Amino acid sequence: MSQEFVIKSTALEDKINQLLPSQGGAQAGVDLSASSMIVPIVNLTEAAEGSSLRQDLQTAFSHNVTTAHNLTNATTTTLVNTTGYFRVFGTASGYELPSATDPVCQIRLNDGTTNKIVYALQLNTTTAQVIFGNFDFNVFLSAGDSLVGQTLANGSLRIATRQLADISGNLTNPT
Repeated sequence: MSQEFVIKSTALEDKINQLLPSQGGAQAGVDLSASSMIVPIVNLTEAAEGSSLRQDLQTAFSHNVTTAHNLTNATTTTLVNTTGYFRVFGTASGYELPSATDPVCQIRLNDGTTNKIVYALQLNTTTAQVIFGNFDFNVFLSAGDSLVGQTLANGSLRIATRQLADISGNLTNPT
């Protein structure tokens, strides 16, 4: 036996009005209701998550939520030290000397004592070469973690970072 429930949510009501205007959603005083019997009919995921943007649009870069970095000539910079989920996007380039033992460029996670390399640009050859690389990945930073970029004297990193969600997973919309 199923039970009936009344749902009070402005976001869901607005989504119903947008998706199903002919179903009486535009009438005043019409309540949404639910039953314990689950029958999926309309996808209300975006409204239920508290967002009016599609998930792929929530990951877009915008002027207010993007931080840009340009690292060159033996630079080490903390890119992000705030908790949450972040998108890291950019290019790396450099001039690699023969049999180089260190990456020309690298991006790493640091917990205050140890490093984990998440991206490195390195090419071990017997001849000097100019090398390039693109990257686009997401990282999670918990309390005390930071994302660090480093170049050697002959390396360059152009990096954009953007917070995708806070530490609890609440999506950050572009502004």
